[in-house]
Amino acid sequence: MAAYIFVLLVGLVAGMVSGVIGTGSSIMLLPVLVFNFGPKQAVPIMAVAAVMANLARVLAWWRVVDWRAFLAYAITGVPAAALGARTLLQLPAHFIDISLGLFFLAMIPFRYWLKKRNFTVRLWQLSLAGAVIGFLTGIVLSTGPLSVPVFSAYGLSRGAFLSTEAASSLVLYVSKVLTFRELGAMPLSVFLQGLLVGGSLMAGTFVGKVFVMKMSEANFQHLLNLLLLVSGLSLLWAAAY
Repeated sequence: MAAYIFVLLVGLVAGMVSGVIGTGSSIMLLPVLVFNFGPKQAVPIMAVAAVMANLARVLAWWRVVDWRAFLAYAITGVPAAALGARTLLQLPAHFIDISLGLFFLAMIPFRYWLKKRNFTVRLWQLSLAGAVIGFLTGIVLSTGPLSVPVFSAYGLSRGAFLSTEAASSLVLYVSKVLTFRELGAMPLSVFLQGLLVGGSLMAGTFVGKVFVMKMSEANFQHLLNLLLLVSGLSLLWAAAY
């Protein structure tokens, strides 16, 4: 019971963070879920919770979703996420811990590399990004540090950015959950655990909306880097011990 209470409290904070910066819930929660349930069970739980978290962000900013950008990204991202989920289930648990940890750490310099080049993307490039990020989402779950700069480079900001990125991520995670279910990796107990964790994320997301217009760009970058660093090191520590 104490483990569940701790997970739900982290989920509430993670929902607030993702409601402000557009990502971070999976980065914060995944190490906690891995520690309490193991990587093979943590990933399906987080997939269900991520569906609910992104749904909350879409509902919070429904009126400003950019549906053209959403369709361009999702049309390639959905099948790619299903393929990534199938790939994930063939990997050993120890390898998942190490891969997730290294991926989070690698995102810190990669984000600065993208920002330094001040790149912009067009609608067709969103489709290419959807395919790549969708496949990675199927494997490593949290690809917000990649999707955030992509949608920002398309020209979206504030509510439009939060809602469009969330709607796009939502359908990718639904594809992943359905794939897990089809392959027998989503028993009812895991699904219910995901709903429970997702409920705390949703609550935090709506609280985070209050602060979304107050956070500076510099604070956003620092917070995201801190989340990536702590979560990446936590997963590598779990793999080592």
